Amino acid sequence: MSQPALQPGDTIGILGSGQLGRMIAMAAARLGLKTHIYCPDPGPAFDVCATFTLAAYEDEKALAAFADSVGVVSYEFENVPAPTAGFLAARRPVRPGARALAITQDRWDEKTFLNGLGIPTAPFARVDNVASLEAALETLGRPAVLKTRRFGYDGKGQAIIRAGDDAASAFRSLGEQPCVLEGFVSFAREISVVGARGVDGSFAAFDVCENEHEHHILSRTIVPAQVSETTAAAAIETTGKIAAALDYVGVITVEMFLVEENGSDRIVINEIAPRVHNSGHWTIDGAATSQFEQHVRAICGWPLGSPRRHGRIEMGNLIGAQADAWPELLREPGVALHLYGKHEARAGRKMGHWTRVLPEG
Repeated sequence: MSQPALQPGDTIGILGSGQLGRMIAMAAARLGLKTHIYCPDPGPAFDVCATFTLAAYEDEKALAAFADSVGVVSYEFENVPAPTAGFLAARRPVRPGARALAITQDRWDEKTFLNGLGIPTAPFARVDNVASLEAALETLGRPAVLKTRRFGYDGKGQAIIRAGDDAASAFRSLGEQPCVLEGFVSFAREISVVGARGVDGSFAAFDVCENEHEHHILSRTIVPAQVSETTAAAAIETTGKIAAALDYVGVITVEMFLVEENGSDRIVINEIAPRVHNSGHWTIDGAATSQFEQHVRAICGWPLGSPRRHGRIEMGNLIGAQADAWPELLREPGVALHLYGKHEARAGRKMGHWTRVLPEG
């Protein structure tokens, strides 16, 4: 469904009430736009929006009222129920669209889609039961990573199977759900590209990010990544190719492994996130246009902004009790602190982040 570009004063609908929705809403407000957050659970985005609806994703009466109140619908997480997206798409533009959502919700579909574009991923196999898992391990070898096809993030929904491990136990630990088995990729670095595609097909990407994880959760991002200019250009080009193939509108993030072989390197795609992304939080303080403003511009049919970086960047997540260090971070010159307004600091929960913008060189 197409429509004229939104105007200042119009309202964006956002599914999800977490910190990503919060930061989209804050970016929208700076551009004179309102936001209406829809979520079955209250979250930090509710604190900064013009309107919110607390209702189930299956509540068609509430969804219809939500659709009537907004000019475009977007989302802050990729596990939006397909019937919800379809119901809304019949009434308002949903950006990114239903195809991108469907493909990225399922690891098998996503990897098959990427390979169909000639884009490399880790070797993988479909797993529906213990017998197919055993067969996949024979083909791909050990160690390998077993992942649920759906609803996995921050290390949830996956298990590493090493030599000597019982495959059936690993499958049971994931609830015997449909899975994919990924062959192990020996990589030198984890990188990501955060890019945006507009309604008119224009594309802009921020510089390649280098990411460090702890306990499967992003801990630190540095920009620019320590990769060659050729590799950086290839990573950005691949992201643009994926966005175009999905007829994507909005910010898209592609997570990649950098593999070094025989004195050269190549990229292998890990996964696609059809949304703004943790590794792009540095753009709030470190780029001419933040990823959140860029997403707002794209879904509203506005021109994309410049992704130009202000300097060398360090960004760190505050996980759980790490957020208790906020007074010290506020005292540190050159640190920009962002706290997400969450009331309870649980282990593994993203409570905020900090960013340093350093001189080039």
